[in-house]
Amino acid sequence: MTRPPTRKNTLQTISDRLPGKTLLAVVAIFSLLFLTLPIIALVIRAVQAQAWAELGGSGLISAVILSLLTTLITALLTVTFGTPLAYFLARRDFTGKRLASVLIELPVVLPPAVAGLGLLVAFGRRGLFGPTFESLGWSLPFSTAAVIIAQTFVAAPFYIRAAQNAFQTVDPEIEAAGRVDGAGGLSLFWEITLPLTSRSLGAGLALSWARALGEFGATILFAGSLQGITQTMPLLIYKEFERNINSAIWAGVLLVGFALAALLLARYLGRSDA
Repeated sequence: MTRPPTRKNTLQTISDRLPGKTLLAVVAIFSLLFLTLPIIALVIRAVQAQAWAELGGSGLISAVILSLLTTLITALLTVTFGTPLAYFLARRDFTGKRLASVLIELPVVLPPAVAGLGLLVAFGRRGLFGPTFESLGWSLPFSTAAVIIAQTFVAAPFYIRAAQNAFQTVDPEIEAAGRVDGAGGLSLFWEITLPLTSRSLGAGLALSWARALGEFGATILFAGSLQGITQTMPLLIYKEFERNINSAIWAGVLLVGFALAALLLARYLGRSDA
């Protein structure tokens, strides 16, 4: 017959478990502080220094407008070309599919400087396709179009991966029922598949937009930093950091706000598509 636990045994059990739980809590708190303190410090410094009062000649307004405009175009291009690609990867099996998926996601982990250098070598005036573009009267480097290309290159994989996963989760029986009812081709996609995955697609697009908004390395190499033309908010921060740290801090706070809004939207949309 098993004896009921005594007070001594209970205290011993608690003491045996307490060190491990305490250590876990300490590590968790330390990790949380490490990840949040820089953002908190940035906000506190911006409020204390009243940095917004020093932004008159920094070009913040033009940088914000350019960032929002270019990232909007980037989002449209990502949806337009990324959705068919994600659907194809989700529904078709072919030789080299895994390799294709890896190559598509490679810009996510690629060093930004390497991404910018690759874009310059591919589309620059002396790049692989540079002479072809020049013959057509196009000059991509150091233009607003270069900003959009750089943003799309580094941000589109976030949406494509999310869209591919969303399309793979759709129950084939639901689409089969739609075919029985007469839906097929594009009508099946628009009327059944897209509504079922719209929230997941929106979440992926929000993360992709946030990544495009914060793009720096590839942009500065491929597009430069020309105020009103290619100088997005991250590039403005880099410029102001050398001249006025308070202006850079306030611009950084604005970027944090945009990124936080995009992340909250992604988390909300990332819930079940039900």
